[in-house]
Amino acid sequence: MMKVASLGVDEPIRVDNGRVQDIVNELGETAAEGLIQMALEQMAIALGTLKDSARRMDDGAVVVQAERLSRLAWQVGLVSLAGVAVDVADCARRHESVALTATLARMDRIAARSLTEIWEEI
Repeated sequence: MMKVASLGVDEPIRVDNGRVQDIVNELGETAAEGLIQMALEQMAIALGTLKDSARRMDDGAVVVQAERLSRLAWQVGLVSLAGVAVDVADCARRHESVALTATLARMDRIAARSLTEIWEEI
């Protein structure tokens, strides 16, 4: 009988707490929450558009949306999400469909955890 092992994926999520605190200090807690919420909404839109583009195999659109997602993530201190979005754009630029699929799955995992993590920071 063959044994099948289930492998869990557990990656550390990096949030630049200093960046989040700078936003709070500069704008105040209420305005910072509003700004971060707006950024998170824009990231969700970019993520959805990115996934749609990947399903259509439109590598050019994947690059555009991944770069947009990366910029938004950097602005609010989501370091891990910004980095994986750059990796997604690189895979799409090179037309590496297998690597792109794997990196998109990684981005989904990191996005979900990053969004939770940033709400705990503010």
